[in-house]
Amino acid sequence: MNENTINTTKPLTIAIISIFPEIFHAITNYGITKKAIQKEIIKINIVNPRNYTNNKYRNIDDRPYGGGSGMLMAAQPLKLAIEYAKSILGYNTKTFYLSPKGTKLNQKKILILSKMKCFILLCGRYKGIDERLIRNKIIDEEISIGDYILSGGELPAMVLIDALCRFIPGSLGKEQSRKDDSFYNGLLECPYYTRPKVFDNVKVPNILLSGNHKKIKIWRLKQSLGQTWMKRPDLLNKIILTKEENDLLEQFKKETVKLKDNKTT
Repeated sequence: MNENTINTTKPLTIAIISIFPEIFHAITNYGITKKAIQKEIIKINIVNPRNYTNNKYRNIDDRPYGGGSGMLMAAQPLKLAIEYAKSILGYNTKTFYLSPKGTKLNQKKILILSKMKCFILLCGRYKGIDERLIRNKIIDEEISIGDYILSGGELPAMVLIDALCRFIPGSLGKEQSRKDDSFYNGLLECPYYTRPKVFDNVKVPNILLSGNHKKIKIWRLKQSLGQTWMKRPDLLNKIILTKEENDLLEQFKKETVKLKDNKTT
């Protein structure tokens, strides 16, 4: 699929429940997500739950029972907004709530989501949502992008969609780019260099200037293994390395130790 090709298959459709629809201009008007929308690879519908409130001020928040600080998003308008989204996408459509209590988002989950035909993302605000939306199975699953607190679910939703677009064929200029990404094969990416050949007295590794693509491929695999070993060793515990990969990793370790020894002498 080239840059100007229109997708002839049904696009992945995502309905977003948010009280701040304008925030999503950041992904609908820029970058890979914009291109995916233009090529009809992905479709985004935004539903504002304020349209389903029963008060003249369109307030969607209320005080929590039992007291305490902060406000909660009320259950009724959120439920109605989800039901409206399902009336368009299908009543079996799954609803995911972006929440710090959720399962941590990773590349494996992104791949699963990219293969779905449609789903709903609920963006919370304030202290969160009424628990009955979760207990009554109106929410199918909670998803977190990290162990920290944000002001709402809009940014996590955009992170999820941006990551997901990279997995949908036709959204990237070169499909190989996705396969070279960190975490695609369980490892971190290798280092990359561009012009000039020397910057701040540091020269591009000679192997990358050699033109020998077979050796460059091996070098990049070794660097990828080494970067993972140094920065995210926990990832290596989750994958089974081949003999070649083990040998390359051992080479990297020895080269790293030798380099440190040379710097201390």
